[in-house]
Amino acid sequence: MANKLNSLAHTTWLCKYHIVFTPKYRRKIIYYQYRKDLIEIIKLLCQYKGVKIIEGHMMPDHVHLLVSIPPKQSVSSFMGYLKGKSALMMFDRHANLKYKFGNRYFWSEGYYVSTVGLNEQTIRKYIRDQEKHDLSIDKLTTKEYSDPFKGNKLK
Repeated sequence: MANKLNSLAHTTWLCKYHIVFTPKYRRKIIYYQYRKDLIEIIKLLCQYKGVKIIEGHMMPDHVHLLVSIPPKQSVSSFMGYLKGKSALMMFDRHANLKYKFGNRYFWSEGYYVSTVGLNEQTIRKYIRDQEKHDLSIDKLTTKEYSDPFKGNKLK
């Protein structure tokens, strides 16, 4: 069998999920300024809960994860833990974020989750190629933007 089964004391399982979640107001701050810290924090929190990250990618305004979550833990409880603790850890590391994200809310409410059956390779490829696709679409646009305050074209 191509997929490796996991086991607990009395259970053999193969539970994989594709999860997508976004920062509050889809701010692109996670990609440009705090990407490395968020990657480190998410890996650490997943390790604490026994969740294996199979594939993951930080996009400019959202996060893709392909994870294996033990059946003793629900997806909703894991996501509550991941988003809650990662927000607190980010605010502890970067105190200036409190002014950008009021009331210590770093992530937006909710998330997207999908179970992964035998099409794991397809989802892994989608996560890997998502950024390449976005960049290729951006290169196709020919519209030039101008600075509304100066009237000059941006360089």
